[in-house]
Amino acid sequence: MSRVTKPYEIVERALELSTADGCVVIADETSSANLRWAGNALTTNGVTRGRTLTVVATVDGSKGSASGVVSRSAVTADDLEPLVRAAEAAARAAGPAEDAQPPVTGVPVSADFTDAPAETGPDVFADFAPALGEAFARARAGGRELYGFAHHEMSSTYLGTSAGLRLRHDQPNGTLELNAKSPDRSRSAWAGRATRDFEDVDPAAMDAELARRLGWAERRIELPAGRYQTLLPPTAVADLLIYQLWSSTARDAAEGRTVFSRPGGGTRLGETLSPLPLTLRSDPHAPGLESAPFVIAHSSGDGASVFDNGLPLESTDWIGDGRLERLTTTRHTAALTGLPVAPAIDNLLLEGGGERTLDEMVAATTGRALLLTCLWYIREVDPATLLLTGLTRDGVYLVEDGEVVGEVNNFRFNESPVDLLSRASEAGRTERTLPREWGDWFTRAAMPALRVPDFNMSSVSRGV
Repeated sequence: MSRVTKPYEIVERALELSTADGCVVIADETSSANLRWAGNALTTNGVTRGRTLTVVATVDGSKGSASGVVSRSAVTADDLEPLVRAAEAAARAAGPAEDAQPPVTGVPVSADFTDAPAETGPDVFADFAPALGEAFARARAGGRELYGFAHHEMSSTYLGTSAGLRLRHDQPNGTLELNAKSPDRSRSAWAGRATRDFEDVDPAAMDAELARRLGWAERRIELPAGRYQTLLPPTAVADLLIYQLWSSTARDAAEGRTVFSRPGGGTRLGETLSPLPLTLRSDPHAPGLESAPFVIAHSSGDGASVFDNGLPLESTDWIGDGRLERLTTTRHTAALTGLPVAPAIDNLLLEGGGERTLDEMVAATTGRALLLTCLWYIREVDPATLLLTGLTRDGVYLVEDGEVVGEVNNFRFNESPVDLLSRASEAGRTERTLPREWGDWFTRAAMPALRVPDFNMSSVSRGV
């Protein structure tokens, strides 16, 4: 038994051990490497590896199919039978699953299903680390301190089912967050990047941008709460629209519980949400943002079903030319609502046809506007309108007639991303970005900057 150690062997052995009417086994092999730094010097680095096995057992009964799901880490061959039996016991103890569906079939076997898992390690930083060291030297000479971390993870997922699926997906995921601070800590600026391999990140360019922002912050201007013309950078747009995507389940909308519910019943599908020609979409094959091309569901919930594991995913427009086109559905909720099957996909792109960079949008500003860096501590206030609240962080700058003239205080905001789309007057060039708030869970995003004529800064915040 001990020689059964490769991920695909673990999956096959677990399926062999199953006595349930149906079984799904998901093996996640993960490796990661990281660097951390403070005060222009590296502080820690490390490499980790791990394995998680999820077994979904289904038992058919006279009233429908029941499912039992058990996940465990650091699974060895000797742990397999107890894990499979635990999932079967959970299924037999459960009532019929509301989301029960026939098993997914007919998906071609992944050609690399029996290959070893992909791995990352310190070599991923081979070019990045020296460039970071050079950025430290420039920052030190310029009288600023750099703090932050770089993290790279490679996950290989092996999915097998008793219905014959044998699927594999390798997911690289890298994030870089860089903070620059003045020596007295009175000024702070942040920049972040998402990457697949750290070959497309430039610490020198990021440091130069942060130095510029610290320079802007040398002049401080106090502003009251109110509605301001505001330039939202791609990272802030991503944080707002990712939350919107998470809140766009068709069942909740059809049952009248969300901003996508139509008054009097039904959903708002087909309604125009923005006067701009905006397309919000997910595509597992989007260049640079590639994600799993099939459903990987470790549990069932509002937007996912373990019965859909292995279901192929394809490019989906959630909003097309400003109009609401799709809400997320599982096969079960699609049947309930009469809408097309549209499972969630692990990336998000907003495209509006704009060509201006954020700097060009700043230069084109007339009158007074605020330029944000990022948002954080985002929380939902009202699901019926998707009203969110949160804080600005690491730099809010005042723009007057096309020039940044200083840094202002931070604010608490109250806004709905759906409402913002209806009021946005300009979308810039779409670029890959790292969400600041949701970057631990969702990193594959490409967004434009948005200009909003009247963004609601509801109160002043004294944090940095």
